[in-house]
Amino acid sequence: MAIFHCANCQQPLTGEVQPGESLRGPERPPGNEIASPRMALGTFKVNFDASLLILHPDDLPGTALHSDPRRLTGCCGPAGQDGPNLVCSGCDAEVATKECDCWTDNLVALIAATVVEEPKAL
Repeated sequence: MAIFHCANCQQPLTGEVQPGESLRGPERPPGNEIASPRMALGTFKVNFDASLLILHPDDLPGTALHSDPRRLTGCCGPAGQDGPNLVCSGCDAEVATKECDCWTDNLVALIAATVVEEPKAL
């Protein structure tokens, strides 16, 4: 188990999470439906080059939406194509990108360089 904190101000960004595997769900939903989350609640996965931590969208209570509305574009939710759109709720540092539009995955990509990990004993 681990908790990820903002490297800038030490604000906890996540609750306790543990390594997990991406969920393999059915095909993309029809129409403008949002896909099921890519990760199970309480899990994360490191991406291929270790620059991002992929999490369930509800696993980042220490974040807030970016104040720049151009970062939040999308038709059904933030598409995540316009730069980081989540900030640390303690210091406003850009820490993650949320994707949850009808044509994107449903996930949060936490920027590994912006966080420190606090390991928790199992």
